[in-house]
Amino acid sequence: MVPLWMYLLVAAALFAIGIYGVLARRTAVAILMCIELMLNAVIINLVAFWRFLTPQNMSGQAFAAFVFVVAAAEAAVGLAIILAVYRTRKSVVVDDINLLKG
Repeated sequence: MVPLWMYLLVAAALFAIGIYGVLARRTAVAILMCIELMLNAVIINLVAFWRFLTPQNMSGQAFAAFVFVVAAAEAAVGLAIILAVYRTRKSVVVDDINLLKG
């Protein structure tokens, strides 16, 4: 059986890669993919803690399913916003998008 700390190590590595990607990438699509990595790290933590603490109830799996739904909604809304911005600005580079400036 795989110990809990190994799951947590993998989740921490995924989350760190996601944070680095959000801070270092310039395109909006890459930033969205890195946010998805961070959400997957959260899912790994939820399922790992569920498995090692209370495997008799389904709360960990329910929370993981909820995070999946939130991630799917985030991806759909994020891609829709990116497409709308691309149609008006012809760029998906985050530094070039200054829609809120007058």
